[in-house]
Amino acid sequence: MIRLGPRGMDFYNMSLNDPMTTAYLDAATAAPLHPVAHQAFEAATAEGWADPGKLYRHGRTARQLLDAARQTIADAVGARADEVLFTGNGTQAVHAGILGALSTGARSGRTLVHSAVEHSSVLYAAQWHGDRGGHCETSVVDRLGRIQVDQLSRQLSENDCGLVAVQSANHEVGTIQPIRDVVAACGKVPLLVDAAQSLGRVDVPSGWSILTGSARKWGGPSGVGVLVIRKGTRWRTPWPHTHELDPGGSLHLPSVVAAAASLRAVMADRDRENARLHALTRRIREQTARIPYVDVVGDPHDRLPHIVTFSYPFEDGEPLLVALDAEGFSVSAGSACTSATLRPSHVLEEMGILSHGNIRVSLHHGTTEADVDGFVEALPRVVARLREEAGVADL
Repeated sequence: MIRLGPRGMDFYNMSLNDPMTTAYLDAATAAPLHPVAHQAFEAATAEGWADPGKLYRHGRTARQLLDAARQTIADAVGARADEVLFTGNGTQAVHAGILGALSTGARSGRTLVHSAVEHSSVLYAAQWHGDRGGHCETSVVDRLGRIQVDQLSRQLSENDCGLVAVQSANHEVGTIQPIRDVVAACGKVPLLVDAAQSLGRVDVPSGWSILTGSARKWGGPSGVGVLVIRKGTRWRTPWPHTHELDPGGSLHLPSVVAAAASLRAVMADRDRENARLHALTRRIREQTARIPYVDVVGDPHDRLPHIVTFSYPFEDGEPLLVALDAEGFSVSAGSACTSATLRPSHVLEEMGILSHGNIRVSLHHGTTEADVDGFVEALPRVVARLREEAGVADL
């Protein structure tokens, strides 16, 4: 719980395992802050509060911290430090990447091609581009959520394409996209890869032109997005005026430092943690698949280690979300991008899966076996009760 102390509200005393709260299973939206992020944030707050663009001592200290953070991100994605920009969040990074690539003039083409299961930030950027005279093409996916590269190749051959946008792994069902094949299909057409769910978990194959990420997905603080633009990529800022290192707003340097430090820590422990999470999500998939008429979706093998999604037929996901919350489990229902409104998932619709009700469970470094055991024990009981109340228990 949050406690008041002599220095005000101590948010670091919040406990996600407090018995008055729940087991938090929505890390794909925002993972709990990694312990290393706490430490780095406090240290950077003490030393990195000045403007890194100034030449006096405090500014130089801040600049050193910023440069170190950029180098850490660059090392994580296989880029150069001077190719890394920080934004206010992952959505802003996607918008800056897409609109900046498409605003470089007619020479680079005006068509944006994106997969049908992209994050809403890509879809909104596409709509914005289309409303201003640009052309957009949607590339279909199969039932596992994987882009059909053959169709993508045809679309690229038939259009004056300025940019392709394909996520490295799907944010709702966890399916990993065949980025190497997408790179080959793109040829000289720039490729933007939204790696929000992948960074810190799995490597993104090389060959992309622009890469985006969000720190809160890997256990960094909210309010930090990553935009990496390869040298030689045609891109210019879509904002009217901006600092070279910060499209769209002023940097909060302690958060940037905490984001970089937590990513380095997560990657150092990645293999062990991925194996642990794969085992836990495998247990959830196996137990959930035993519930009649519940469809566990996404690729069962080539997937992210921490995400499980299942389609819950007969009614929308809100009653199940509320019932699971009452049992002590926080999960995501509806579209992962628009869960506040519980709109049907465009991702599941494009995969050809019943999307009236769906639940996404996503784990993090603090998720325990006891959390998963409790969830898989509660889920069939809750589903059975809701079906009985809805009059569909005998289906």
